[in-house]
Amino acid sequence: MKFTLSWLKQPLETEASLDEIVERLTMLGLEVESVEDPAKKLGVFSVAKVLEAKPHPDADKLQVLKVEALVEGEVKQLQVVCGAPNARAGLTGVFAPPGATIPVNGMVLKPTKIRGVESNGMMCSERELELSDDHVGIIDLEGDWKVGTPAADVLGRNDPVIEIAITPNRPDCLGVYGIARDLAAAGLGRLREGSFPPVDGKFDSPVGIRLEFPAGAENACPVFAGRLIRGVKNGPSPDWLQNWLKAVGLRPINALVDITNFISLDRGRPLHVYDASKLKGDIRARLGRKGEKFLALDGKEYDVGPDMCIIADDENVLGFGGVMGGEESGSTAATTDVFVESAYFDPYRTARTGRDTGIVSDARYRFERGVDPAFVLPGLELATKMILEICGGEPSKRVVAGKVPDTSKAIVFDPARIEKLTGLSLPIAETTRILTALGFDVKDGAKALSVSVPSWRPDIDGEADLVEEVVRVHGLNNVKSVALPRLHAVANPVLSVRQKRESLARRALAARGLVEAVTWSFVPEAHAELFGGGNAVPGLKLANPISADMSHMRPSLLAGLIAAAGRNMARGNADVALFEVGQQFESDAPSGQVLAATGLRRGTARPLGSGRHWQGKSGPVEAMDAKADAAALLSLLGATVANLQVSADAPGWYHPGRSGVFRLGPKNVLGYFGELHPRILDAMDVAGPVVAFEVFPDAIPEPKRKPTRAKPPLELSDLQPLRRDFAFVVDDGVAAEQLIRAARGVDKKLIVDVSLFDLFEGGALGEGRKSLAIEVTLQPVEKTLTDEEIDAVSKRIVAAVEKATGGALRS
Repeated sequence: MKFTLSWLKQPLETEASLDEIVERLTMLGLEVESVEDPAKKLGVFSVAKVLEAKPHPDADKLQVLKVEALVEGEVKQLQVVCGAPNARAGLTGVFAPPGATIPVNGMVLKPTKIRGVESNGMMCSERELELSDDHVGIIDLEGDWKVGTPAADVLGRNDPVIEIAITPNRPDCLGVYGIARDLAAAGLGRLREGSFPPVDGKFDSPVGIRLEFPAGAENACPVFAGRLIRGVKNGPSPDWLQNWLKAVGLRPINALVDITNFISLDRGRPLHVYDASKLKGDIRARLGRKGEKFLALDGKEYDVGPDMCIIADDENVLGFGGVMGGEESGSTAATTDVFVESAYFDPYRTARTGRDTGIVSDARYRFERGVDPAFVLPGLELATKMILEICGGEPSKRVVAGKVPDTSKAIVFDPARIEKLTGLSLPIAETTRILTALGFDVKDGAKALSVSVPSWRPDIDGEADLVEEVVRVHGLNNVKSVALPRLHAVANPVLSVRQKRESLARRALAARGLVEAVTWSFVPEAHAELFGGGNAVPGLKLANPISADMSHMRPSLLAGLIAAAGRNMARGNADVALFEVGQQFESDAPSGQVLAATGLRRGTARPLGSGRHWQGKSGPVEAMDAKADAAALLSLLGATVANLQVSADAPGWYHPGRSGVFRLGPKNVLGYFGELHPRILDAMDVAGPVVAFEVFPDAIPEPKRKPTRAKPPLELSDLQPLRRDFAFVVDDGVAAEQLIRAARGVDKKLIVDVSLFDLFEGGALGEGRKSLAIEVTLQPVEKTLTDEEIDAVSKRIVAAVEKATGGALRS
């Protein structure tokens, strides 16, 4: 947002210096990005008079001038060679002395000879001083200016330009008046009255206004106002207006357009003017229709979409509501009857239209952030007043369709919240003064203040917002910095169980050979629907997405990880192992935000240290790899994996029969694992197979707090572990997990691992039977086991498995 110092001082009556204003703006949260003082750039340039102009002896298009100018503090007569066609005796212009730097190209002037004739300095054109693109002739000043008068004073370039950064939550400061309001509240002056009484209309407008929206789309343009002004003279705008617009980087066009640009910058109220002679019937706001096209003011033709809010007459599309008007109905120097538009457009629809068309305009920038809906009618009156003053004419009566949206909002505010949240103790009178100066209506209540929020502050919703307003105006520099209390030494910061688990999950998965990825929390609608989200879950569609491919909150981290795996494959990396720890979203309620630790593997990216394979070969990843990842992570996060139930009812994005669910009880799901369904991979254009797991750390019960006691030292056995293989014949419906669990439970101290390494079906076993082979690892601690002890443990293992599965030891 750019504005000049003199512009700011129109609504703000202040004696503050430029430095004071700049400092206060930053303290108010309106960070100053730059201050450009054009007077400094033009400091060495001054008024000069041409006394004589003679032809150059050796060049037809050059003249030799005798110039009276200010050089090094003295008025002197110098010889200057000049090629400007308008150079003549008696001309008053702007002179650059030797040693001056020309702004347009950075050239430093030196005394020189041009075609053998000595030349000192330069008579300047507007282009050379970056005043305009005019370089046909040198500057020809009107009036009787004294030689040596600073060029900045003569050219109106003595007004500093301030540029500030506006955060998206402060649309009220996209107008100079809103910035002045903040400064006045901070004690840097007095805000001048900004209301505009209705202009008395002389006749009924021949152009009507209609709102033609289907049910459910009325908010696209809830209010549309306008009036016709006839008999205007649309010439150049006044110098003061042109100078302000030029200073902030806008090119003056004509008085009517310049007035609308000024009001947009001054009050944050975009307007549009139509040449009434080019309108066909009434103006209406409606949704676009398939096949319609529109030639915009930028000279480009755009297709109109059915969800776009457009302005049209009886025959043509006139503009995109809140984005840009049309070229064919725009005002020109020949315009004598003008129709002024002032409307309120829905921020979300405006933003979507801008993205879909690629149009970037000042109007879109303001409407999509939220202009003041209550200023629709005052903005029309202000535009009418300025047009009548500058262009003349006769106004019609005001025409209004719809009504201004009700944005009224009252907050019960306890001033004590200021001290509770910031530590700053302020008198209630000071709090009331600040809020009132910012435009809030403050009334005393029995126990708290009742604060009504002004229509231009859509960012204010609760007490914390009011605290922020009071504190930033009073001065954030007055808030003392206090260190947060710590329960332990800084070397041992206090972390919650969730924080510890997040950190542990990242380290554990990285140790298993997976690479951490950080993907967007937003996914395309089609991808969200694959994982149970999308439009099937209300509240997870973004109202204002940053792109069409980021329209929904992710229901699973897998959506982003699968897409990342696909991008790796497209670049030649087929063996992918990725994980992410982050939030996924089941609903828009606070409880619907779920922490997940999710990973996937593809190709031959199997877990590090994979042992004997039950298929008898190593190769592509398979479901058991994902199970191993999930089980290892659950164990490290505090779950007793041996006590968990494993069921086959994984969500639909997993392959049926090649996936499972870890449960602690019938309802508490700790995680999923398995091979991803080919349907999911086809939809995301990723070649399979891909295996994945999802673990939910918050579902793991927190460890019970016990009296603090010293942990026993880690005991490592110096005895060699031994392994025994067992093969059992069981029914097809028996899960390998049942067999493994039964074997592991025989002796939890002695048996440290049980793994499946072989599966055999058919042959002599018969139909409906299969053989599962497990490897059991025994780790003696106190002494080497005898053969009798090993046989005893083996018999207990066989008995436990046969009892749990109904199977028998394979002979």
